[in-house]
Amino acid sequence: MSETHAPRAVFPFSALIGQAPLQQALLLAAVDPGIGGVLVSGPRGTAKSTAARALAELLPEGRFVTLPLGASEDRLIGTLDIESALRDASVRFAPGLLAKAHGGVLYVDEVNLLPDGLVDVLLDAAASGVNTVERDGVSHSHDARFVLIGTMNPEEGELRPQLTDRFGLMVELENCFEPQTRQAIVKARLAFDLDAAAFRTLHAVQQATYVERIREARVALTRLSFDDTVHAHVSALCIAAGVDGLRADLVMLRAARALAAFERADAVTLGHVDRVAESVLLHRRRLHEDAERPQEASRPGDAQQPSADQAGSSMDSDYGYLPPEPAGITRVKQVIPLPAKNTEPSKGRSRACNAQRFSMAARRGSRFRSRHPGNAHCVAAHACCQAKRAFARRTFALHSRRGARRSAALFLARLLGVDDGWRAPRAGQRDSARAV
Repeated sequence: MSETHAPRAVFPFSALIGQAPLQQALLLAAVDPGIGGVLVSGPRGTAKSTAARALAELLPEGRFVTLPLGASEDRLIGTLDIESALRDASVRFAPGLLAKAHGGVLYVDEVNLLPDGLVDVLLDAAASGVNTVERDGVSHSHDARFVLIGTMNPEEGELRPQLTDRFGLMVELENCFEPQTRQAIVKARLAFDLDAAAFRTLHAVQQATYVERIREARVALTRLSFDDTVHAHVSALCIAAGVDGLRADLVMLRAARALAAFERADAVTLGHVDRVAESVLLHRRRLHEDAERPQEASRPGDAQQPSADQAGSSMDSDYGYLPPEPAGITRVKQVIPLPAKNTEPSKGRSRACNAQRFSMAARRGSRFRSRHPGNAHCVAAHACCQAKRAFARRTFALHSRRGARRSAALFLARLLGVDDGWRAPRAGQRDSARAV
């Protein structure tokens, strides 16, 4: 019998302490999911995942879907329903996590460790609100309007600038070093762990207020427009920040409109733009890079020997740069030289030559034995002498090809004891057999 576990209680969104920028960015993304999601960067234990789960409770659907790091692209966008194809021989679409997160929150923990291909698909669906699948014989599109929340720890690696820019808003969290704020956070968490139901009851009214304001703000988005003053102010902020492209202008206008709708304002003002500008430009600002270029151009003499501050700033600006690290050096043994090539005939070839020579001597001995039957001693001596003569001939021919003197061959012939009456063979001449 399987046991049914009750859903785990979620920490209330209104009970978060010391996270005002994060709460504002999440509420804006909840009002207008077309902003493109929120990227939350910060160290461990700064309530990144707690805030993401708390926001899902404020949405009408209340769905909270987590995208694991090991998920495949088929699991994310959907694919062919294999069961239906095998059972009914029909082509059906099996929805993925994007379809499941429609109307809720899609949470990606450690988004900087997610494969770039999945991040591209995820951000495309979050910005457009539609997921289109064209693969495995399936052509399907469905709505995918969700609040994308990605968290990352900068200590574990950075996200590519091309992908960071696709996030609409970014919030950078830091460790809290104010004693009173830390005490308030710890007390609230201990009270929630001790009695979650009672703690949630204390914040029920404020939670209901958030839900109602999000619903009203979504309806009021279409009624708010931008005047020329707001457009000029947004353009000036983006130009001053040196951002690439026009995505920052569009996101800033949409975020300012969402903030005005959430606060039930009648129009979008410059104050709304200023309040959302930091979260829009935080991950797109390129002022530090533009400031370094004039300094390097004005001091050509210092280009060869940059200072330590300039080197550190350039390393911060260059994405993907890794400073050199010392590596251990292991001494390698000296390579043993290869032996010199042996120009003399190989051992196997010598054996073959010896066998050939002795076979020839044996044939000559058989002819001598046929002529002189009964003289076995002469036959044996004749065979040995013929072998020595054959060896001397071959030695002389070898040394003659190499340009050696004739005396060398004669010396070898004397050494073998066959120098008596021996001379170099001529072409086509055959030595007559001679008894020793």
